[in-house]
Amino acid sequence: MAATKELKATARAKAGKGAARAERRAGRVPATVYGENQPSASISVDAIEVGRRILAGRFLTTVLDIDLDGKKTRVIPRDFQLDPLKDEPIHVDFQRLGKGSVIKVAVPVHFVNQEISPGIKRGGTLNVVRHTVDFFAPAENIPASITADLSDLEINDSLHISAIKLPEGVKPVIRDRDFTIATIVPSSGYLEEVAAAAQKAKTDAAAATAAPAAAAAAPAADAKEGDKK
Repeated sequence: MAATKELKATARAKAGKGAARAERRAGRVPATVYGENQPSASISVDAIEVGRRILAGRFLTTVLDIDLDGKKTRVIPRDFQLDPLKDEPIHVDFQRLGKGSVIKVAVPVHFVNQEISPGIKRGGTLNVVRHTVDFFAPAENIPASITADLSDLEINDSLHISAIKLPEGVKPVIRDRDFTIATIVPSSGYLEEVAAAAQKAKTDAAAATAAPAAAAAAPAADAKEGDKK
């Protein structure tokens, strides 16, 4: 479950591009807080602090308490923009979270036990179909990630969402099918081994079939040779 963390903010008296640039020059990131049937609020947050949290990962599934002049508002980051050249945050959107809120979140998938997966040990490769999965989750119970266990997967096996244990109240957005999270696909070397084994089995079967026929034909050939003599 994502822990609630605090983020200090200041109100922005002015809007517009000029005011936003001034905030960035001062080492702050312009941000907007919206939702819960309240007017949007323009704020700014410390650029270093927000950049650190974004780089740490799971920023968009982290519940935050924004402290604005001593008044705290529970939010979740919904979007952020980075400078294309400096890779630094230049804007963040926060959504207010009311009590009992259920929201849509994209949760990353954490794969475990690759080292003991029989399919991978035999030369298969993990093919990740979904790196993140969209869920409806209570604001108080947003998972930081979901765990996909590969320990029982053989080559050509698939791991579906039904095989993953989810926290209470967390439900996939897609409900009409048991969708795939990952598969173990055969490597080219494995396919070559299978083809060689199949060819060998075919050759052995043909040889086994031909041997009795050759043995039966031998006496007949000897008898004909005797008649000639």
